[in-house]
Amino acid sequence: MEVRIEELPQKTLIGKSLRMSLAKNKTHQLWRSFMLDRNAIKNTVGTDLYSIQVYDELLYFENFNPNTEFTKWAAIEVENHDLLPNDFLPFSIESGLYAVFIHKGAVSEFPKTFQFIFTTWLPQSAYELDNRPHFELLGKKYKNNSPSSEEEVWIPIQEKT
Repeated sequence: MEVRIEELPQKTLIGKSLRMSLAKNKTHQLWRSFMLDRNAIKNTVGTDLYSIQVYDELLYFENFNPNTEFTKWAAIEVENHDLLPNDFLPFSIESGLYAVFIHKGAVSEFPKTFQFIFTTWLPQSAYELDNRPHFELLGKKYKNNSPSSEEEVWIPIQEKT
């Protein structure tokens, strides 16, 4: 699996969020709510969607437990936070260094991608996790749960200390 390292500029987003865990996954509910109201967003920048995970601390990965909760966002980039439709909240991703991977295939194949990132690539790289949001960028090649789907997986990193 190829990786590219990118310096992400700050992103101004709006979206909806839910607390969940992998064991009690509410992703479908979150995205259904977002997509039902998406047309109310008027100041978008592009059409790419962001599936964002905000972990409470880096220990989430060191002591992995599928019952540990995190906050998940369904979001889209906007020009500014001036026009917030009902039920949408502002969110920003601060600029920073990211490792970007391409996940190809259905959602059910995601564990293989994450296993490669966290057990193979990251330990062998010159980087360590940074405590910033993780996200998947759902662009033109994203086809919800299709074997031919592609999405970018953005992992926040910093040089090892």
